[in-house]
Amino acid sequence: MDGTILLFLLQDGITNGAIYALLGIALVLVFAVTRVIFIPQGEFIAFGALTYALLEAGRLPGTVWLLIVFGAVAFIFDLVAILKDGGGARRLAKAALLDLSLPAAIAGAAVLVAGRGFGPVAHAALTLALVTPLGPLLYRVAFMPIASASVLTLLITAVGVHLVLVGLGLAFFGAEGLRAPAISDLMIEVGPLLVSGQNLAVYALTAASIVALWLFFERSLWGKALRATAVNRLGARLVGIRTSFAGALAFGLAALVGALSGILVAPMTTIYYDTGFLIGLKGFVAAIIGGLASHPITALAALAVGVVESIASFFASDLKEVIVFSLILPVLMWRSFTQTHVEEED
Repeated sequence: MDGTILLFLLQDGITNGAIYALLGIALVLVFAVTRVIFIPQGEFIAFGALTYALLEAGRLPGTVWLLIVFGAVAFIFDLVAILKDGGGARRLAKAALLDLSLPAAIAGAAVLVAGRGFGPVAHAALTLALVTPLGPLLYRVAFMPIASASVLTLLITAVGVHLVLVGLGLAFFGAEGLRAPAISDLMIEVGPLLVSGQNLAVYALTAASIVALWLFFERSLWGKALRATAVNRLGARLVGIRTSFAGALAFGLAALVGALSGILVAPMTTIYYDTGFLIGLKGFVAAIIGGLASHPITALAALAVGVVESIASFFASDLKEVIVFSLILPVLMWRSFTQTHVEEED
């Protein structure tokens, strides 16, 4: 391997690592706020990529019907909770607005936009609008009723949700793989390297997303509420922060990040209904290296994961997945020897 090949491998690794960084940060966010190890994060990547690819192909994505189904199920859950607590017209109207009217409005916009050639920007925005609400709706249906359960129970639930979402992905998108056209045909020569417009879009959007998340957590009231919930759930409740809202917001941000990652990945590889799981696991490796707590370490670890994967694919392509997932073994061993067990918060 000469220097030119190494540069190409590093470029490919950094591009993939940027995607993994977004996913790792989303996983850390969800775990910090809700204690859920969010295995289904990869499904949002697949849904985002398939939705964007279908819109670019002039077809109506199955996400439209998936969103309506999730909204209807969430409304049933809210209705049962309202009746159990003694009713309340205001709560019922709010639930109908968020669970039924909002998904219906987004679905209506998708029906109007699909097949009319509005271009990649409009299709990307519509993809984000379709996939992002799935996060809070999923939290309402699957995790909010057991929010106080142990981490192990939440993990088992997350695995079950992953299996359900894979099945729904097959039902609503089919088994056919899809690939979207490149965001840009731009090609820039940087020494021996050819940097595509797609790579530049990945770098730019990843950096912008990380900065936007930092500003959200540092400057906005909602971001500070999420940080407070992550530090101490009981203390957050005592000062008036609704942890159920914090959980829904965290899942919404995770869905947004997943959908954006899917849009970036769709022109780079063929995406199937179950492709997101493997991509999400590589973000999970970065999150584990970051201790499911540190966003900067997770981002740096994600870049390292991408570079290791790229170099491993050159020397041992058959074993590259094994090499990547083996990265967490020394980290877990080091943490087991250096950190003491801490009981879960009551």
